[in-house]
Amino acid sequence: MGNSFDLICLGEPLVEFNQQPGGMFQIGVGGDVSNAAISAVRHGITAGFISKVGADIFGSEIINKWKSEGVDYKNVEVSPDAETGIYFVTHDESGHKFSYRRSNSAASKYLSSNLPKGEIFTSSVFYASGINLAISESMKEATLEAMKIARDGSTSVAFDPNLRPALWPIEIAREVIHEAMRYCDIALPSLEDAQHLTGLTSPKEICGFYHDLGPKTVVLTLGMNGVYLSEEGKEAQLPGHQVEAVDATGAGDCFNGAFLATWVQTGCFKSAAERANFAAAQSTTHYGALR
Repeated sequence: MGNSFDLICLGEPLVEFNQQPGGMFQIGVGGDVSNAAISAVRHGITAGFISKVGADIFGSEIINKWKSEGVDYKNVEVSPDAETGIYFVTHDESGHKFSYRRSNSAASKYLSSNLPKGEIFTSSVFYASGINLAISESMKEATLEAMKIARDGSTSVAFDPNLRPALWPIEIAREVIHEAMRYCDIALPSLEDAQHLTGLTSPKEICGFYHDLGPKTVVLTLGMNGVYLSEEGKEAQLPGHQVEAVDATGAGDCFNGAFLATWVQTGCFKSAAERANFAAAQSTTHYGALR
């Protein structure tokens, strides 16, 4: 049986309103897993998305974006009974800040019984994030079940903890995210998230912690300082790229999509990290989650 997709993703897509210089807001499409799927397609692989959106103007905006970018959305349900989530990005001297309107979003009502098991089982990589685990019990169950389905096949599981303290207490986040990591082959944490979740500080210690949970490959993003890569005892740090950054929204998602695309294409984690490192840096030079 051939692979359904190079990358199949489960997550919560959102519509973004990003503040521009002068105060006006620019509408766009966001949501961490959706951003990564679009990045992966832009870097040359096939990607399918699993989720639920509302039968509203925002759901249509997201579907139109996937259609224009080439992300397959046949496994996305359109719900007449729930709304698509949105968020606002504002900027000040300390960086970018998020304000969400996503409570009881359509995606948060996604059920594990609706998972396209065959396509998860036969795709090359399954990807999800910690936000899935935080937004609702049903999306958490669906994500963990999808990871198990992937592991039962030959599908690699990639996971970004993407910690959002506003969504849940850190003690619960640690427990649930660590559980998810046990089903993961490729861990994609940021240094800041990993420090909060593990209580450790150094990249080497953090990578060792995650290896002990299960992932063979840990790709630790360091923001402007680049990326720390650990694969079965082999470690490397790649420096960051100096750019005129204006908005870091979605940079980590861009990194993840580029990384997974390049790994699928080449089988080389270092080449994947190098390409993704560059792509993420470039993504910060424009406003919005997607450039």
